Formats: sequence, structure tokens, C-alpha cells
Amino acid sequence: MAEQKLTGVYFCDLGNGHAKDININELKTYLQSLREVVSVWEPKELDLNNFEETKKKLEDLKIERMIIAGQTPGVFKAFFARALNANNKNGEDVVLASFKENLVANTEQAKTILSCAFYGVSYTLAATPEETEVHPDTLVIGGGIAGIQASLEIADAGQKVYLLEKTGTIGGHMAMFDKTFPTLDCAACILTPKMVEVGQHANIEMLTYSEVKSVSGGPGNFKVKVLKKARRVNIDTCIGCGTCAEKCPGRASSEFDAGTTTRKAIYIPFAQAVPNKYLIDEDSCLYVKKGKCSACVKACPVPDCINLDEKDEEIEITVGNIIVSTGFKPFDAKRTEQFGYGRFPNVVTSLELERLINAGGPTSGEITFRSKDKFGNWVFKEDSESPKSVAIVHCVGSRDENYNKYCSTVCCMYSLKLAHLVKEKLPEADVHEYYIDMRAFGKGYEEFYNRIKDEGINVVRGSTVKVDEEDGQLLVKSQDIHGLKLIKQHVDMVVLSVGLEPREETKDLSQALGVPTTDDGWFKEVNSVNDPINTCVGGVAVAGVCHGPKDIPDTIAQASAAASRVIQSIIKGKIKKSVKDMSFEDVAAKAKQQS
Repeated sequence: MAEQKLTGVYFCDLGNGHAKDININELKTYLQSLREVVSVWEPKELDLNNFEETKKKLEDLKIERMIIAGQTPGVFKAFFARALNANNKNGEDVVLASFKENLVANTEQAKTILSCAFYGVSYTLAATPEETEVHPDTLVIGGGIAGIQASLEIADAGQKVYLLEKTGTIGGHMAMFDKTFPTLDCAACILTPKMVEVGQHANIEMLTYSEVKSVSGGPGNFKVKVLKKARRVNIDTCIGCGTCAEKCPGRASSEFDAGTTTRKAIYIPFAQAVPNKYLIDEDSCLYVKKGKCSACVKACPVPDCINLDEKDEEIEITVGNIIVSTGFKPFDAKRTEQFGYGRFPNVVTSLELERLINAGGPTSGEITFRSKDKFGNWVFKEDSESPKSVAIVHCVGSRDENYNKYCSTVCCMYSLKLAHLVKEKLPEADVHEYYIDMRAFGKGYEEFYNRIKDEGINVVRGSTVKVDEEDGQLLVKSQDIHGLKLIKQHVDMVVLSVGLEPREETKDLSQALGVPTTDDGWFKEVNSVNDPINTCVGGVAVAGVCHGPKDIPDTIAQASAAASRVIQSIIKGKIKKSVKDMSFEDVAAKAKQQS
């Protein structure tokens, strides 16, 4: 048995950003209570720069096995293996207790990981909760491509799905895109057939314009209270004719078009929306705000279709499984004041450019300058002039200590895609890409990067420092790492490739479900290596970008995996309870039994 060997423990760090929540003294007390543990070292107590000294300490204590604990224990494995070998011990007796891999956030969790390492048993095997019966219905929270994919997989298996979406239509951010990288396939051609299938599927009940209010119960039997916000338009009788919108005097910025144009207060989010029915935005409706307008009611040809006094409704549903697929929000470019977004009209975000390029966008696919409409709103119009030079700045809001330290994964590739599409729309325009590192990680991505360079796009490696205005043009100040110099470039338009951030409601939903988030705000999986789908709450899985930045193929793959876990539990009729409810004593006892 592994625990019979004399063991030393080395804390390489307390790791994972939770040092303040991990009591090292409590961990040492626990380890020292184990008979076979002869010494426990903190980082400062063992000089790994002095191999001979470390080797002698292990030799004097007759240590036969080492446990390395912390965020990155694997970095030190070779060192201790070599020390054991030098003492005529088995260099393979080095065990890793990774706090990062197992998302350790407190002392109790750290003790659990250490106990599994001590007994030589995988945490996944030891932390196996009991099973309970499962209700066959499933709730999918979030109607983007992840939620759509998961819902269809489960519904096609003959099971009931509630697909809940905060906005008036399913589709998510993918519906806003023109093309997908690296194949340049039409995003709508991939997405809209799935949207229609969801809308027509007998096993899927869509709850659009709705939010989760509370979750009670537990794995296999969740009671979810849902707030169905008043659409004020009857979905069953609305014929989508549009006469109401023609007469509506209220206007607001169009969310679907990323603020590049305006929409009416009564609106369909976009032409292919599902459901393809109108709804009223209470924040811009004159009747809701002042009680003075009913132009849409008078114009509507369907009697009683519009009810301006409709109230929100709260319902409760019972489900056995929940899949969270709430997606992301784009980084707010106004926070990076050095790039001038909001001050210079023709500094735009990547999502705004997506809508300009899209044939269904505000300019019917034409890339134009921003100008004011008759109401004083800054919008893009077809009759405006087009830029002759465009700069695309990578990593806006990502890989930055001031904003988000993490890489948003997709920005390099979507920036290259945008450069290609700009060149396709404006063949004579000069297009410049400013990047820090090119992270072309996926299938066909590196080839796409090489293709972009062959298309005559100027690719510059170096961090962009500032965007100013000079002589009627935008001035991009950047580094050229390869040329070892600072450069200045005059352009007509600057595109900021903004990163991805967790949505505002993530914190509230995290509390309602009992699922923790990372320090960056993304939902935590139960294990980052061997279970990146499930969470520590039994019956709750994550899919898509709400779990962390990822591209469309990886999002769809994770959504399908989450759906397969749900179907598996329904077929079996049983589901595991929550890992988070297992005590340290329970896990340690199982680990000891299995060792």
C-alpha cells in the first residue's frame, strides 16, 4: 500500500489565487497526523537550487516517496524524482497534488486533494457521490449556439427540454456574425436552420425573454422559478407584419446590431429571429414610460394582439438536469481610453464591424464611416463614405493586467477573418493587423494566418500603445518588435478586437445554482482535466463560453458532451449527488479504502 512508505511533502506554492483562503498550518497539522509523513516543507524551507542539500535531507529522513502540492507541482517532479533516484529509491514515487487542476479554493478542499495523493488514489475516484433518482426534464439556460446544440441533442433523444433565453430570440452572438473562421462559412447558414428546428421541435419549450429567479431542490429534482418578462405582444396571434413598428415613435439602440443603428420600441430582434414575433422594449416604449402612446395598438391588424398593460409572470418548472450556456459579453472598449473609443467616431469594435460587413446589417454589407442621423444618434449609413485604410488592434481588454489577464482565445482568429473580409469588401484599402502573439491554435488556423499574409495585409507584431487623431485621420502608435522600433500609422478606421468577459448575470446565477466561478468570473467545472463538463453541483453542467473563452467548434463539442451526460442520467434513471456536499472525511475514507 502506498501509505506504508515514508513520505515527505513539499508545498511548491499555495496557488490558484486562493492563498488567503488556504490555511497552510492546518494542512501541515493534518499531514503530520499521518504516521508515514516524516516531514512537510513550505517553499522557503527547502532550497531547490541546491540539489545536494535537498538530496541529503531526503536521505537523512529515509524518505521513500514525495508528495508535491500546490498550483504547479508538475514543474518540480523531475527534480524530486532525480533526488530519490540518487538515494537509491524509486524515482517514480513522486505524487502530485494539484490545487489548480482540481480548482481548490479553500483549506477543506486542499486537505481532500492531499488525502487522495497520500493514499495514491485519484480524487475523481474517491470523490464519487451517491446516486439519486432523476426527473427526465432538462433546463438549458442560454439560447446561443451552445444552448441550441444541447437542447436539440436532448430533444432528439425523446426528452423534454426547457430552453430559457434572456432576450427575445434564441441565436446568441453567433447570429450577429457574417462568416466563421477559418473556413469562411456563412454563420447564419449554419445557425438559422438549427434555430428553426428548435422552434418547431415538439420536445423543446422555449422560454424567451425570461430569466432564472431562484433554484431550490437538488440534483435530479430542481425546482426553478422563472420570470417571464412581459413581451406585451401575443406570440400566438402576432403575424409579424410590421405595421406596429412602422407607426411606433419610440427608438433605441439596436442590441443585435451592436449599437451601429437604432430600432423601434416594438421590434423583432432580427429578420430570422425565433420566435419571429414582435416584442416591446419597456425602456423605450412611450406608453410604459409616460402612458401617452398607443400607436402600435391602433396600427395592429390583429385584435387584442398587443397588450401594453401586460405584466411579468413567474412560473415554476421541475427538472432533473440543468445545462448552463449563458455565453459572454464583449469587453467594453470605452474602458481602454488610450484607444479613443467613444471619442473618435471611426474607432469601432470588432462586433460593430461584423454588423457592417454582414449583408443583413445596417449598411447592407458596406463598410462606411459613422455619422449622426436626424435624431442625433451616431450610426452607420449606406450613403456614407468608406475608409481607404483600416487598422485592427488585437488583445483589447485581454492579456492585460489592468483589465483581464487571460487570453480570450478567439480574438486573433476573428481579427484575421475581419481583415480578410475588409479586403474582400474594399480591395484597394490598406489593412494593418497589430498583434502581440499570434495564437492560431485550431484546425486550419495557422493555414488561415498564412493565407491572410499572402493577401497583402500588413501584419505587425507589437503592442499598440495609443490611438490619436492627427490631420483629419486616426494615428495608431504601436511597437514593431521584429523591426525593433516604434511606429506611427495614419488610418481612416481603427477596429478594436475586444476580448470576452462573463455576463453580468453570471454572479447571481452562480449563487442561485450553488456553482462557484473562477477568479475571472467564469463558471467552474468539477475538474479541469478529466471532467470539464460537470460542476461540483450534481445535475448541473456547463457548455460554451460561460465556462471560459472558446471558439464555435469547441463550444458545440462541449454542448454535445453536456447533452450526452444528461441523456445518460435519464436513461439510467439515476444521477450523482453534489461533489461539493461530500465532506473531507467522506473523501479521505473512500481514498483509504480504495488504496
